[in-house]
Formats: sequence, C-alpha cells, structure tokens
Amino acid sequence: MYRFDTDLTVPVVGAPMAGGPSTPALTAAVSRAGGFGFHGGAYVSPDTLRDDVRATRALTDRPFGVNLFVPERVDVDATAFAAYRERLTPLADRVGVELPEQVAFTDDAFPAKIDVLVDERVPVVSFTFGLPDRAVIDRLHDAGIAVSSTVTSVDEARLAVEAGVDSLCAQGFSAGGHRAMFAIADADPRIDTLDLVAAVADLGLPTVGAGGVGSADDVRAILDAGAVAAQIGTLLLRTREAGTRQAHKDALADPRFTRTVTTRAYSGRLARGLENEFIRANDGRAPSAYPQVNTLTGGIRKAASTDPDVINLWAGSGFRSARVATAADVIAGLVG
Repeated sequence: MYRFDTDLTVPVVGAPMAGGPSTPALTAAVSRAGGFGFHGGAYVSPDTLRDDVRATRALTDRPFGVNLFVPERVDVDATAFAAYRERLTPLADRVGVELPEQVAFTDDAFPAKIDVLVDERVPVVSFTFGLPDRAVIDRLHDAGIAVSSTVTSVDEARLAVEAGVDSLCAQGFSAGGHRAMFAIADADPRIDTLDLVAAVADLGLPTVGAGGVGSADDVRAILDAGAVAAQIGTLLLRTREAGTRQAHKDALADPRFTRTVTTRAYSGRLARGLENEFIRANDGRAPSAYPQVNTLTGGIRKAASTDPDVINLWAGSGFRSARVATAADVIAGLVG
C-alpha cells in the first residue's frame, strides 16, 4: 500500500483539479517527474473516470491517485435558490442560456466511481468534502488502496484519523479551488498552511501541505513544518499538460486580476479564485447548496467560456507564480 512518507521520490504532489484542469497527461507528468499526480474524479461519469485512469497508466508506470468529492445531501432553501436564479437571469439571457427552475441533488455517481477505483486498483484514493462511510474505506484497503483525506482543521484531521485513513492533506486557507470543509455550511477555519501542517502532523500520519506554494522556499517551509510533501495546483494550471481553459490561463497573468477571494457564488460551496465581475456582483448571494448551485451556474460558465469575468478562475494566493511550462519544469523549479 502506497505511503507518501516512504515511497515519494520528490516531495511534491500534484493537486486534483476537477472540471477541466486535471487530465491524464498532467497527472502522469507529475508522477513521471518524481512527484505524485492526483487526478480530479468529480464531474465525470464512471466510464470516463475509468478511461482517464487507464489513459494515465498508459502514460506512466509511476503511482498516482484519484480524488473524489464526498456527497452531502442538505435541505435547499427553495426561496433563496429561486432568488439567486432570478439574480442570474439577466446574465444568462445575455449569454443565451435558460436557467433551470429547480435542480435535483446528485451524488455524482459516487458509489459507481468507488467501484471503478477498486476495479482499477488505483494506488491512492483521496476524499474532499468529508469522509465516506467506514465501509468504503475498508473496501479500498481490502483492495490494497491507500486512503487520504483533505482537511482544513485539526478537528477534521482527528475525525479522519479515527476513520482509518492512511494520510492527510492539510489544506491551508491560501489554497485555490474548493475549500475542503467536511460540512457545506461550515465557516472556513481560515488556518494558514504552515500552522495547519504543524498541528496536523502531530497526529502521526504522513501529511501533505497545500496552499500558498509559489517557490522552492515555500516547499521547504512546508517540509520544515512537518509535512512529507507540498501540494501544488495553481502552479500547474498554465502547464502544457493541463486542460485549463485558455481564458483561465491568461487571467492568471493578467494585471487586471489582482487578488483571490473565497466565495460561494459559483457552486454553493466556498472556493478560492481570482476576484472577477461575477464574484463582485454575486458574492454572498448564493445559498449553501452544492451541487445544486454549481449546476445552476454551469450553463452560464459553459456559454461564456472565453470570458474571464464570468467563468470561475480558481487559484490560490500564489497565482502570479504560475507560468507557461511543462509540469516537469515546474516541479524541477521547486526542488532543484
């Protein structure tokens, strides 16, 4: 069973970035460079996930992992959802999209994806947005698959340790993309990466530190805090292997975008991205309903895929360090 503390050649983990940036080419490139590549398994069908796993295996004989979002069914405030839909309607009309009046909850085919990962014997499966049932963790272990949990606080880390996971990813407040809080309505703990790594590493499991990595000095600081590796995501968004939308890649270097913020405006869950017009217009308006809000805004984002002021531009605080390069070049610059 894979162990980050003993089996990792280079102390860099490639973050799973579902929704486009994660590709088999990127996952494999990170692992080939001596790091550990994670593939984002959310938003795709089980059959596509299986194809992605097999495509990654065709590109590297190095270990890699897959990340899944743990589904959480919550009651949706119908009035708040309708009000948010009404607020977005003028933008939807402008880009030629009709917004759904209601969106049903979906678990993103979570059980079927577990079946795929067990069948394919993926070396590591990580979870975001909470922990699966203990039976799922046991089933993965029985298949020889290591389990990792993304946590944003020491309390979450303790729950993960008690559930029997094998490693932790300590996601600091500066990390880009979705915040990993176990419950959708939870307030963000807002803990700095180094502080969280130091506290979580004391629990005794191999810990990967995520958030704010822009240089080799940042990697060393995370390792010095007690982590076995630093996780990078934003630094990989502009790489040649990433499937990031071109408008997103360009925005990371565009001086018009000056800071990142966390918002529920796109998906109903807190996520960090470049502040743009969509966030400025809608932050604080979306109900805490995932994946319903994510589905509601999805048509707008697809129709306006070339407009950086409409689409989500997930990024961490070190976004200015992202450069056009290969994944191998990015990793070499962090450990050379």
